[in-house]
Amino acid sequence: MEMNKERKIVVAVDESEESMYALKWCIANLMSHEENYKLVLHYVKPPLPALYSYFDAAGLIFAGDFVLAMEKYGRESANSVMERAEAVCRTSNTTNNINMERAVGTGDAKDVICSTVQKVKADILVMGSHGYGFLKRALLGSVSDHCAKHAKCPVVIVKHP
Repeated sequence: MEMNKERKIVVAVDESEESMYALKWCIANLMSHEENYKLVLHYVKPPLPALYSYFDAAGLIFAGDFVLAMEKYGRESANSVMERAEAVCRTSNTTNNINMERAVGTGDAKDVICSTVQKVKADILVMGSHGYGFLKRALLGSVSDHCAKHAKCPVVIVKHP
């Protein structure tokens, strides 16, 4: 790899301690002072529920208010997570070569993350592991398992100690 090339690392972040630990691990273990990085902090908001079909004409006004409230909550959650992630980056001692960028998507996390990785042409994807057991992973599915199989770049899954 040539020295001047900017390496793109996507780190999936959410409200969990596991994702913030993965971010800290990424900065400490994958980034050196000699290279330039673009660190893409990626947060995925869940999709809004489809409420419109359940209400009559009068209920649509309520549904609209609900959707606006949910959109506001989603924006506030994304900003809160991003500010927390950026604070983690600022407290690390290698941030002088890191060009940070925010990426916020909406939808099914596993699909949105894989799509973003491909769109930004990431060199690597870093994710935290929630440490779900077999049964919970089988019922809920694992975003990190899906991304490890489908992302178009190497994936590092960091387990919280």
